Amino acid sequence: MLPTELGAAFGSHLGGGTVVLGRDSRPSGGMIAGAMAAGLLSTGCNVVDLGIATTPGTAVMISEAGAVGGVVITASHNPIQWNGIKFLTSEGFAPPPETAETIFARWRERQFRYADIERIGALRRESSADERHVARVLRVLDAAAIRKHRIKVVLDSVNGAGGTEGRMLLEQLGCTVVHINGEPTGRFAHTPEPTAENLTGLCDDVRRSGAVVGFAQDPDADRLAVVDNNGRYIGEEYTVALCAMHMFRHHAGPAAVNLSTSRMIDDLAAKAGQKVFRTAVGEANVARAMAEHRCTIGGEGNGGVIDPRVIRVRDSLVGMGLVLSLLADQARPLSAIVDEMPRYAMIKEKFEMDRAATAPWLDRIRQLSGGGGAKINDSDGVRIDWPTGWVHVRPSNTEPIARVIAEAADAAAARDLVRRVSELRPK
Repeated sequence: MLPTELGAAFGSHLGGGTVVLGRDSRPSGGMIAGAMAAGLLSTGCNVVDLGIATTPGTAVMISEAGAVGGVVITASHNPIQWNGIKFLTSEGFAPPPETAETIFARWRERQFRYADIERIGALRRESSADERHVARVLRVLDAAAIRKHRIKVVLDSVNGAGGTEGRMLLEQLGCTVVHINGEPTGRFAHTPEPTAENLTGLCDDVRRSGAVVGFAQDPDADRLAVVDNNGRYIGEEYTVALCAMHMFRHHAGPAAVNLSTSRMIDDLAAKAGQKVFRTAVGEANVARAMAEHRCTIGGEGNGGVIDPRVIRVRDSLVGMGLVLSLLADQARPLSAIVDEMPRYAMIKEKFEMDRAATAPWLDRIRQLSGGGGAKINDSDGVRIDWPTGWVHVRPSNTEPIARVIAEAADAAAARDLVRRVSELRPK
């Protein structure tokens, strides 16, 4: 799957126009981006090359440039040896599955619409993505209120694409910034997924420095994990919940999250008199639901927060800004805020299983929904909700595995839900 041919397939699908191209900081990014640009140019598309840029920053630049689409070269939270290609629509988020399949079918069948030599595209470089992204985020915050508190923050950018704009935002909000792993070298200082086991250094630095909060970005800066003032890893599930808490109070409206996101947000929404819309897993699904239901906040439990006032894309800068807004508004430690929030235990497992093999398993799982006040949602695998907890089983879109996520009041109850569905697997 050569990037040049994929670029030609995407450019042929778009039929010309301007395409924004960004990449995270991995060493392989430059050569893949160059090949992608060649494919796009060959079909008559003009390319705006952002160089190293975050996924949300690239999405912002699509609208800033009036582009018909975008491409980000990134493997997100995966290790350095991985890389990938993410297509973006004119709205800045991933195309729906049927559109993606159309693009890949064009690639498989080599149905490329190459332009005549006089009509090949032009490439220009653009270095303002960081500033424009930060400016958009600042416009939706009460920056003056945050600046009054002179909040001390430790930011771990894992040597990814988000360090420059992350630090820029925090400094413009008047924060004292302790920035670790801030250079965009792509030589990740630790395993890049922002999970508890990978962020022990951030937790230590928050405690050592006396910071109010710690933030961790993933390599393309669309996910954010949070550490409280005691150096306690709160986790990615709390990111969207904390942001929603602030939004429900100051910008009332419904929320949209995927089926695998904690029900903390449901509890917070109910308290605020708001509704939560659940979608299939995938940022684009959440973004479409937000547009349809005019949601003021949305995201996913992997630390992705979407504020449509900025862009309908997961955005770590939005996450940082809204958490800081919450701290400034409540004027008390993050640990105290978190300790008063609804608390659940979540267990995640995965099983090697191709998509076809999951069908009979999902049929058996549906039988668990009988009685007990259970509610079932099978828009993406099967999720069953009981008053005391929920379990979600779905085939992966990218790997031959099935994922099981369960949440309950305590870890034992959540593990029991995982056990119940696991025992139903076909032998």
